[in-house]
Amino acid sequence: MKFPKLCKILVAAILVMSSPALAEPTDVVVRVISQDAKFIGDQMGGARIVLRDAETGQVLADGITTGGTGNTKQIMESTGRSPIRATPDAAAFTTQLDLSQPTRVTAEVFGPLAQMQASSRVTSQRWIIPGQPVISGDGWVIELPGLVVNIIAPQAVTRSADGNRTITVLTSTMLMCGCPITSGGLWDAEDYELEVIAYQAGRKIASGKLDFIEGPGRFGGDLALPEKGTYELFVSARNTRTGNTGVDRTSVIVP
Repeated sequence: MKFPKLCKILVAAILVMSSPALAEPTDVVVRVISQDAKFIGDQMGGARIVLRDAETGQVLADGITTGGTGNTKQIMESTGRSPIRATPDAAAFTTQLDLSQPTRVTAEVFGPLAQMQASSRVTSQRWIIPGQPVISGDGWVIELPGLVVNIIAPQAVTRSADGNRTITVLTSTMLMCGCPITSGGLWDAEDYELEVIAYQAGRKIASGKLDFIEGPGRFGGDLALPEKGTYELFVSARNTRTGNTGVDRTSVIVP
């Protein structure tokens, strides 16, 4: 009879239609580049990368960028709309996704991991097609804004040297990739403006400019506080040409 045969054909067709599509391995290279500077890698503990399916939130891959900051000349002297900036040694996170259909992928970036007080989180999205690797050019490059600011002084409890509650503030500042700020260098100290602000109960009490002292990235100055007490200090750094900024903060008790 033809009926059983027809049933078998229909059942086979349903099984084929309901079977999951075969996944294709797809290579992906993600790089994180510091605003105004180079790639973020081993020198700064790398940046954490999490790749997710943008529709379901499923984690497809995660890891940390590893490698060097890249070729300074190739990065900083690049021109054109989509220049090739990465050399083989430039820090990257490399993975392979098993995709069965075109997938919108969200990349979450957090770093630099060795300077948590300066770390920032950014996200980026793109379509990834099964079997079409994301490795051309520099791969998937995501820019991370910010500057790394470290308050070296004052200590949490300090006494003013002159008895007038004047404290000395000293900081170390660099790019997110660890690139140095120097006098007349590629990242010229003249382009950076640092300020310290003291707050009490959320109210601005005093502020002052921090001057460049020496390379790499050492800035400092004195701040006169009006009375004894506990203050929250914010030190901000800003590139006056690009607007790139960074902040560190601490508290200080002036007896």
